[in-house]
Amino acid sequence: MAASLGPLVGAIDQGTSSTRFLVFNAGTAELLSHHQVELKQEFPKEGWVEQDPKEILDSVHECVERTCEKMKELNIDITNIRAIGVTNQRETTVVWDKTTGEPLYNAIVWLDLRTQSTVERLLKRIPGQNKNFLKSKTGLPLSTYFSAVKLRWLLDNVEEIKKAVEDGRAVFGTIDSWLIWSLTGGINGGIHCTDVTNASRTMLFNIHSLEWDPELCKFFEIPMEILPNIRSSSEIYGVMKICPSRESGTLTGVPISGCLGDQHAALVGQMCFQDGQAKNTYGTGCFLLCNTGQKCVFSEHGLLTTLAYKMGKDKPAFYALEGSVAIAGAVVRWLRDNLGIANSSLEVEQLAAEVGTSYGCYFVPAFSGLYAPYWEPSARGIICGLTQFTNKNHIAFAALEAVCFQTREILDAMNKDCGIPLSQLQVDGGMTSNKILMQLQSDILCIPVVKPSMAETTALGAAMAAGAAEGVEVWSLNPEDLTAVTWERFEPQINPEESEYRYARWKKAVMKSMGWEASDSTDGK
Repeated sequence: MAASLGPLVGAIDQGTSSTRFLVFNAGTAELLSHHQVELKQEFPKEGWVEQDPKEILDSVHECVERTCEKMKELNIDITNIRAIGVTNQRETTVVWDKTTGEPLYNAIVWLDLRTQSTVERLLKRIPGQNKNFLKSKTGLPLSTYFSAVKLRWLLDNVEEIKKAVEDGRAVFGTIDSWLIWSLTGGINGGIHCTDVTNASRTMLFNIHSLEWDPELCKFFEIPMEILPNIRSSSEIYGVMKICPSRESGTLTGVPISGCLGDQHAALVGQMCFQDGQAKNTYGTGCFLLCNTGQKCVFSEHGLLTTLAYKMGKDKPAFYALEGSVAIAGAVVRWLRDNLGIANSSLEVEQLAAEVGTSYGCYFVPAFSGLYAPYWEPSARGIICGLTQFTNKNHIAFAALEAVCFQTREILDAMNKDCGIPLSQLQVDGGMTSNKILMQLQSDILCIPVVKPSMAETTALGAAMAAGAAEGVEVWSLNPEDLTAVTWERFEPQINPEESEYRYARWKKAVMKSMGWEASDSTDGK
C-alpha cells in the first residue's frame, strides 16, 4: 500500500542547461523526489545559441516519468499529486505550427546575439536612438536579450515561419507557452497561454495594463494573433493529457495551475513577498530581484522593471527591480567544455580552492555582451592581468570571482535605486552549493550571504503558485502558514579595503572588455 503524505504538488523546472521535475509535500514544502536531464545547447555560428524545442519537451516527459517511478519505489502514492507548476528559462523564443505541433525553427535562447543588427535597425527608428525609449511601457531597454527582437529576426529570416504566419498556422511562445500548449493536448486542444511574468520579458507587454500592447506590436511589426493569451501566475490553465508519441500518461488529468519565469519563481520560493525583500539566483546567468510591491519602480542605474508575480486572476500584480547578468554558471561550463581545464564543475571549485587567489588575474565573461548595469552588446570576454606565473587554478578562481563582482555591480545599482542598502543577500540556484563561491561573494559584497538549506527555490516557487491556485487550494500562501526556512550563513572574512581594491581592478577590466565587437559579425543575413 503506497503511503499517503497528504496533497503533493509537482514542478517542471525547465532551465537553460537542464530540465527537472520535482515533487513537494504541500503541507511541509519538503522535497520528496526529483529527476534531472542535462540539455544540449547548439552554437551554429559565433554568438548564436539555440536549443531544440522537441528535445526540451522530451526532457520534460522523461523527468516526469522518472520522478514518478522513483516515487513508486519510495512507496509514495503519485495519485496525491494535485497540481503541477511550470517555471522556465525566460525570453527564449519558439515559433511552432499549431496544425502539426512541429517547431518551425530551433528555440532562440535568451543569451543569443544574432539580433544585434535587428536591434540597431530598430534603434534607427527611435528619436535620438535612445535604447530606453520603450522602457516606460515595458520596463526594459531595447536589447538582444528580449523575445520581440528574436521573433522579429525569425519573421525576417526564416521563410517557413513567414509562410506559416501568412497561412495562419504559426504561433509564438516563450518556453512556458510551448510546454503548456504541448502538455495540455498540443494539436488536440492545447492551451496557448503565458503568464504575466513571462509576458513581461517579451517587450510586447504593457506592464501597467497587463496586456499585449498594440503600439509595441506595431513598432516590432509582430502580428498580435500569434501571441499567447495572458493569464495570472496562479490559476488552472488546463490539465495534463496523454502524450501519444511516448504513450506516457502518468499524470493525465492533473491540472497545470502555476506558471512563473524562473527568476520570479525563485523570488516566490524565497518567500520574498514584502516590499524590499530580494534574492539572487546563481544559474546559467545571475539574477537579483527585489520586490517593489504593487508599484512599478523605474531604475536610474541600469536595472529592469519587471512583473514579480500575480497570484490569481483577481489578485493584484506585484512588481520587482531586476539586475540581470548573462554569464554566471555558464563560465564554469565554458571552462569545462571549451577549455577542458576541468572535467566537472566541482573540479573547477577544487582548482580555485588550491590557490585561494586569482593572483591579479581578472576574467570578464562578456560572452553575450554585458547585461546590467551596462547593457553594452559590443563587449566581449577578456582575461587580463596574466603573467608567466598564472596557471589554470588562477583562471578558475578568477572565473568564480567574476560571478561575485558582477553580483556586486547589480547590488550597488539596486542599493542606489532603492535608497536602503540590503543588509544581507538571500541566495539560491545551482552554484550556491559551491562554498568557496559563497564565501567569496560575502567577502566582495562586505555583507553576509544567506542560503536556504533547501536550495530548490525556483521549483518550490512554481509548486507554491500551482498549489495555491483557485480550484486546487492545497498550499497556503498566508505568511503565518509558510514553513520556517533554515539558513546557512556566510560572513565577510576579509577587510573592506582589500575588497574595494579588488573591485576597482575588476571595474578597470570591464572597461577594457567594451567596444570590442561591431554588429555585422553576428548578423544572420
